[in-house]
Amino acid sequence: MPHDKPLTGPLSGLKIVDLTAVLMGPSATQMLADLGADVIKVETSVGDATRKIGPQGDAGMGPVYLAANRNKRSIVLDLAQPSGREAFLRLVRDADVLTTNVRPDGMKRLRLTYQDVAEVNDRIIYVSMVGFSQRGRYARSPAFDDLIQAATAIPWAVAANTDDEPHYVPVNIADRSVGLYAFGIVLAALYSRDRTGKGQQVDVPMFETMVPYVLGDHLYGQKFLPPQGDFGYPRLLAKARQPYRTKDAWVCCAIYHDHHWKAFLEVVGMGHLWGTDPRLTTMTTRTAHSEALNAFVRDQLLLRTTAQWQEALATADIPVFPMNTFESLLDDPHLRDIGFFSEVDHPHVGRIREMAVPSEWHGTPPENYRPPPLQGEQSAEILREVGYSESQIEQMLQDGITRQPSASAGARG
Repeated sequence: MPHDKPLTGPLSGLKIVDLTAVLMGPSATQMLADLGADVIKVETSVGDATRKIGPQGDAGMGPVYLAANRNKRSIVLDLAQPSGREAFLRLVRDADVLTTNVRPDGMKRLRLTYQDVAEVNDRIIYVSMVGFSQRGRYARSPAFDDLIQAATAIPWAVAANTDDEPHYVPVNIADRSVGLYAFGIVLAALYSRDRTGKGQQVDVPMFETMVPYVLGDHLYGQKFLPPQGDFGYPRLLAKARQPYRTKDAWVCCAIYHDHHWKAFLEVVGMGHLWGTDPRLTTMTTRTAHSEALNAFVRDQLLLRTTAQWQEALATADIPVFPMNTFESLLDDPHLRDIGFFSEVDHPHVGRIREMAVPSEWHGTPPENYRPPPLQGEQSAEILREVGYSESQIEQMLQDGITRQPSASAGARG
């Protein structure tokens, strides 16, 4: 697909000025770009920090950056300079959405608060992704994925489940979850504007977004007043709740409802236990005895191979799936069937893997691919779109207000 082809899809025609960096904000705006929105990534002269992480980091095109910035355009602006701020305001004058994860104090110093931006565009949806609600004592605190995981008790829950020391979940679960929530917030705010004709500011705090993820499961008996039990969903905290080792590998199965348990007991030749073992009687009793029942399943699954269990459990209509590794996930047969992974030529870094948009549209399919841009790759193009002449752009380049990569920047060797 030509890299300069107009974006298509359900959000085609939407203009988003993206002042976010790292992962939470960029993951949200990539979802919008994947669905056809024109996302203009505004970067400082330093650039998005994820550009420097991992292979190709020296070229500013590391894999973490590449994973969250396709289908976008990049412009460099020095917002601390009056002419850089003026260029930014020209960008947002006809934009639908401004997204930022610059701390509110920083936006205030730049004179780019919602009130400042609304003076030039009162229909703007101004989405501020922050660490914490601006009404509480943590309002001015910085936030990163690790901090939010710790603040919401995720490492504690991991330790409670394993009898090990607290550990972070080894994916950026807070950044990605809050990014997904912010994606929904953008669409809801746009729908509100369509009905009211008015723009607004919406703050999306990481901490408050993640608390329900954790306590939605683990408030448990403390949900009631007075409490009717302790914290913690026993099935989720059971130490034996994990992928099960088989004779040759690992397998995951969900023996959850009554019919699952009846079927599993038949598969392992212990059908007589249904109706005689009081622990199995109801969902409530099984939850109360999660530890022992998980251990029972664990011992049974050691007796056959993964392939044997897949066949036996699937035949019994028990949900079952082998445990993938990173490597085997790339070769998953279902993902192969649907062409989820593709190989594309990036004009600056060579051949890379891409993952599909995880939705299938039957009316307005997003058929887009713009490679993640070099830092400032479209600076001149975007400035022209908002009315700057060639001589003005050249002056801004000379003054360091903007940046455009040289013809050899990021070139493949």
